[in-house]
Amino acid sequence: MPTMAQAEHTLNSVFGYPEFREGQKESVEALVEGNDVLSIMPTGAGKSLCYQIPAVIAEGITLVISPLISLMKDQVNVLLQYGVEATFINSTLTPKQQIAEIESAKQGKFKIIYIAPERLTTEAFSEFATHADISYIIVDEAHCVSQWGQDFRPAYLNIAPFIRSLKHRPVVGAFTATATIAVQKDIARLLELQNPKTVLTGFDRPNLYFEVIRPTDRDSVLLSYVLKRKGQSGIVYCVTRRAVEETTEMLKANGIEVARYHAGLSDEERSQAQEDFLQDKVPVIVATNAFGMGIDKSNVQFVIHYQMPKDLESYYQEAGRAGRDGEPAECCLLYMKQDIPLANYLIEHSLDNAFLDPETASNVRKQAEDRLQQMVVYATGRGCLRNRILSYFGEATTSVYCGNCSACLAQKGEQDVTREAGLIVSLVMSLNGKYDRTMVTHILCGKQNQRMIDEKLNEHNSFGALAAMGEGNIYAIIDELVGSEVLNLTDEEHPCLVAGHYAKDVLTGDYPVRIPLDRGGHQVVIPKHKEPENEDLFRLLSKLRLAIAREQRVPPFVIFSNSTLRDMAKRIPRNRGEMLRVNGVGENKMNRYGDTFLTTIAFYAKMKGLDAKA
Repeated sequence: MPTMAQAEHTLNSVFGYPEFREGQKESVEALVEGNDVLSIMPTGAGKSLCYQIPAVIAEGITLVISPLISLMKDQVNVLLQYGVEATFINSTLTPKQQIAEIESAKQGKFKIIYIAPERLTTEAFSEFATHADISYIIVDEAHCVSQWGQDFRPAYLNIAPFIRSLKHRPVVGAFTATATIAVQKDIARLLELQNPKTVLTGFDRPNLYFEVIRPTDRDSVLLSYVLKRKGQSGIVYCVTRRAVEETTEMLKANGIEVARYHAGLSDEERSQAQEDFLQDKVPVIVATNAFGMGIDKSNVQFVIHYQMPKDLESYYQEAGRAGRDGEPAECCLLYMKQDIPLANYLIEHSLDNAFLDPETASNVRKQAEDRLQQMVVYATGRGCLRNRILSYFGEATTSVYCGNCSACLAQKGEQDVTREAGLIVSLVMSLNGKYDRTMVTHILCGKQNQRMIDEKLNEHNSFGALAAMGEGNIYAIIDELVGSEVLNLTDEEHPCLVAGHYAKDVLTGDYPVRIPLDRGGHQVVIPKHKEPENEDLFRLLSKLRLAIAREQRVPPFVIFSNSTLRDMAKRIPRNRGEMLRVNGVGENKMNRYGDTFLTTIAFYAKMKGLDAKA
């Protein structure tokens, strides 16, 4: 039996980390001691190490069941860099290659084998598994087994029968980052976990900044956002393929290097786009939710949702692809009211009910509609965005203020604009739905033009009433009122403003309105992060990493993660011993890359005139 002493030695010598993170030790210990595990840990918390370390020190094979082939390829690349024999068997291999990999597995060549759930039912793999010495079966993205989750994958229901078919039941570990309490119970039941050790570290990602923007022009806000982060790695998620195509073209037309990814592209086009993004050949990728599950790219610095997803599980999973290296990262949702009917349409047309009885199908649809409502509350409600997410996943919070989301930062500069909101509502009601938000704003600003004169709008008693506020702040108040259903937009090619459900409450003063106002007239709050230590050295090491990665044709993070390079830049190691104390530099990586990086660091130290170390 493997021991925790072996596990801790492997953590340091193979993977290069001095100690376990929160939740890792408990998960590893349970698996090493032969207990099933249900582990819910946020993206970037190091779930992979929880089963990779037991796999390395166990005598037999570890099967990792994963939903997407992109995850398998990335994980195997990373393991090979650490000197761990691993492989994947999936549809990217020819039948001859698949047979060869299974034959190698029979000979004990691999410690870890990644497979898709669909492969469990194939004759060749079943025959191999029947006679193989399997120590662990790991189910990654375990929430896919539950029909109440957002990523239900029917093939995951084959996992429990597969395990029952084996001569000796291996230890089973289930890992996921997004699972409500109901889904957690489903995972344990459907995977037939036996008295599992449940490890729940919490869903919070403190390094992520959350923001909701309600733009009047989505494209202009997106373009401004990306331009301000030029050179940073980011993902822009769109709900539809058409939106991906149009958004990609818009960004390209404005000089942004960008790739696109959706299910309507050929396998070759998707593969090329993914590789270009993973290898930092293009900084930004625009994609549908077909992209991303299991993408192990550690240096994504922002994720923008161009349109609102159908549920908070999807949103948090996709947003969580930012900042996997623990560095500060931003997650922004661009919400507009028309996202709601689009989401309802997608729910109605995306449910695969062929394998469900009518009652279950109805329940699944109801669950999807309830999840959409929670997503809308997140996008339009008030209060801390982080707390809203954590509360949804059943995690109690001790503070109403996280200090790292747009809602919390905005609270510091909020002003009561109930009186101004009342003037706007009163004007809209008097105009009887004839004018859009631009005209309403121009009336309140007192803008003189021929149309104002021709339609005698300059004689309205509200003309110029809010001129001192500026157009931007008036727009911001109107956006708040539309998002809160105080005002509505008509269903026309050029939508006009009309009174909404809460219009009268604002007029009577029973509905207070508070928003952040600024001279620029918008509500975009950019978080200020502390400048990292020795940023110039970090950039130098990043260039070296990119050159090595391109030579080896692997993503840069496979060589070293951003957090490892940050630690390297902070410590400025001068010899092997000091380099081995850098987080993420194990013996194998030291032997492969240590001298090259030490040479670059020595050059930097000389240029900076730093005192030489022994």
